[in-house]
Amino acid sequence: MDRDFDTQNQYDVLVIGGALSGASTAFLLKRRNPDLRILVVEKNTAFKRRVGEATTEVSGFFLTRMLGLTNYLVRTQIPKNGLRFWFSKDSDGDAADCSELGGRYLSTVPAFLLDRSELDEEVLRRAVAAGIELLRPAQVLDVRLEGGGMQEVSVQSGGETRILKSRWVVDASGVKAQLARANGWMHTNEAHPTLAAWSRWRNTGDWDGLDSEMCNDSSKKGFFGIRGTATNHFAGDGWWAWWIQLKNGDVSIGLVVDQRLVDWSKQEGTVGEKLRGFLSRHPAARVMMRDAEFVEGDVHFRRNLPYWSERHAGDGFVLVGDASAFIDPLYSPSMDWIAFTASAAVELIAKCQDGENPSPLVEKHNRDFGISYQRMFGALYQDKYDYLGDLDLMRVAFRLDIVTYYLYIVRFLYKDGPQAILKPPFSPKEAGPFFRFMRFYNRRLAAMGRNRRERGVFGQHNEGQRDLVGGFNFRLGQLFRTAFDGLWIWLKLECQEGWRNRRSSQSQPETGRFFSAKAGDFDRASGLPVNGNARATR
Repeated sequence: MDRDFDTQNQYDVLVIGGALSGASTAFLLKRRNPDLRILVVEKNTAFKRRVGEATTEVSGFFLTRMLGLTNYLVRTQIPKNGLRFWFSKDSDGDAADCSELGGRYLSTVPAFLLDRSELDEEVLRRAVAAGIELLRPAQVLDVRLEGGGMQEVSVQSGGETRILKSRWVVDASGVKAQLARANGWMHTNEAHPTLAAWSRWRNTGDWDGLDSEMCNDSSKKGFFGIRGTATNHFAGDGWWAWWIQLKNGDVSIGLVVDQRLVDWSKQEGTVGEKLRGFLSRHPAARVMMRDAEFVEGDVHFRRNLPYWSERHAGDGFVLVGDASAFIDPLYSPSMDWIAFTASAAVELIAKCQDGENPSPLVEKHNRDFGISYQRMFGALYQDKYDYLGDLDLMRVAFRLDIVTYYLYIVRFLYKDGPQAILKPPFSPKEAGPFFRFMRFYNRRLAAMGRNRRERGVFGQHNEGQRDLVGGFNFRLGQLFRTAFDGLWIWLKLECQEGWRNRRSSQSQPETGRFFSAKAGDFDRASGLPVNGNARATR
């Protein structure tokens, strides 16, 4: 093993992982300070397809305004036209009778449907062109974290093991979460026990075709958009599935279930066969997948999706993207998380390189992202599977969730620019009222969903309804009108049946009970355990 620590083996920043989170962090760091010596270590010779193929408006801003990918995206990927939900009352019903919830018009704020393998390669290519060094294929075997000093990284490449040193290590290793798992910082979010199965499919149906069962005379009335290039969702009791069109004709289809409400073990066959069999209970999915075939070798399964890390940064390391946390794929938040964590990592490292004291910067970084994850979960996802299969309840959440997202987050990005992305969602003190409001209506809807299930009336209006929202943009009049509609529908539900489930709502556990880390276990300045050095191994 080579331990010759000459300048050839020393870096300012070493990035573990060259996909979107790692490559974008390296790219933005190099643009901010061209003198930094940055190395990206990527284990794969070529990127494989991965989930996270739909951007939101935040990640769309990050890709276009911060990474400069607008021309690339409009030439090579598919513009996304909002999101839609499809509900069914009877599994034996007709697809044309499924209820629809979505926008009436095309989207006006940039978002995209992506082939992630191609996007990752493009961002990494641009990072290399900007001057970062790339070691590929190579495997990071071990990281020895030295708070306030040079971190020691063991890397294997071409049959040779090298010891590299870097002032900063950026963990962009994705769900492998190399630093967090090796150091015992990673925890499963046990309050949200979901699993997912997904694949890419060919020969699927056409949402907008002349002969499509999903494009009949009824569905055309009052609708002016494109359904096929939206992120379509099939919704059921305790589960939902995504449908994302890719540019080569393949379709990404994935299922997410709450294991407390759905028993996945009852499905028979391979994962792909289980996925088809499960979704066939939804009339719209059954029709759209009638002649579809899953791509062999591109079928995946993961249990217990959400997790979080106690540490997001220390004096010498920072975690970005899925290497730090993951909640749920509903509403496509993963690439938003990449945008926020990568941008904050760049800011943290750049300020420390400029001579600022790392201690308060690291402390604020950990506090902000810890609060952001906790509040984002409580506001949007905790117990959402108790009601997302019921049109009456989801039409409230759909309006209020998206309006709050536009008003509180997206609008300020386009108003204030990249500086706004340095504030993780819900982390500022002034975000408290937004969080509490969202948590409250989410809890009330979840309580109604549980009560409806107990009374046997869950999804009673899931048939024959077409709820088309006026559209989502930055026009305050439109946003407030949509919010008012959501509040009005919610108020009527409370008057009709809220008295049935008030006690059920109040008995739910407080958001954040799954957070068990003690701040005293770590040194605030370095982010390292107080009992010594930290390590990361494969």
